[in-house]
Amino acid sequence: MLSIFKLRISFMIMLTALVGMAVSTGASPGAAKVLILAVCVLLASASSGAFNQYHEYDSDKLMARTRGRAFVTGALTHSRAWLLLIALLLTVSVAAAAWWLNPLSAVYVFLGAFFYAVVYTVLLKRKSWLNIVVGGLSGSFAVLAGAAAVNPDIGALAYLLAAVLFLWTPPHFWSLAIAGKDEYQAAGVPMLPVVVGIDRAADVVLLSAIALGVTSLLPVFFGAGIVYFAGAASGGGYFVYKAWVLAREPSRKTAMGAFFASLLQLGLLLLAATVDSLL
Repeated sequence: MLSIFKLRISFMIMLTALVGMAVSTGASPGAAKVLILAVCVLLASASSGAFNQYHEYDSDKLMARTRGRAFVTGALTHSRAWLLLIALLLTVSVAAAAWWLNPLSAVYVFLGAFFYAVVYTVLLKRKSWLNIVVGGLSGSFAVLAGAAAVNPDIGALAYLLAAVLFLWTPPHFWSLAIAGKDEYQAAGVPMLPVVVGIDRAADVVLLSAIALGVTSLLPVFFGAGIVYFAGAASGGGYFVYKAWVLAREPSRKTAMGAFFASLLQLGLLLLAATVDSLL
């Protein structure tokens, strides 16, 4: 049952919100605020993840990667009662953020879930290759939710980290889409490799990884220190290298190499940003 909430993705979104809180200037939020932010973002992200699986029930049957999901296998009944639970989770998370954090943070918590559930899943996923580009704003809003929880006057570092999350999402998912291009095509999902072909998509992944790597270094000019620089430079450099390998020889193997490199890049960046903020 818990798998429908996409808890791995939700947990990562929660971490980005906590990093946004960590890099913000202002009074120390205290353990209670940190916990409230974490729970609110986790619940909101989980609600959008569950809606994604509920809405994608039919198309999930067409892809090997998703045909084992609970709504598809029948492990969970695909009933409208789930929509009530999803709405309740989102309402509680946004209301709690507004009450215990502040209204601006609550708006960003809501927007993160809204962009994934409605803008990405309903409006764009089956209509445009820009689906994951716009949908990537979900992670950006989580960073801003964390930053606003500390200080509604959001600083440059938080905005730059939000930009990094926005730029990270497309090459991350396009790498995976290159590896599973045939499945996306069979399911009628116009991911970039389906629309322009694997070779051109691999080139776009490389250009996107370079743009991401350069942008991830900009916080150094706005107060981030040497620890952040080391994490951003090493992770970004490795992702660019793996994207270059993918562009030279597009294949499932090199695409998955770029995909895992993107995960490492984000992990190093978030860890470095957190440690740097504590020094």
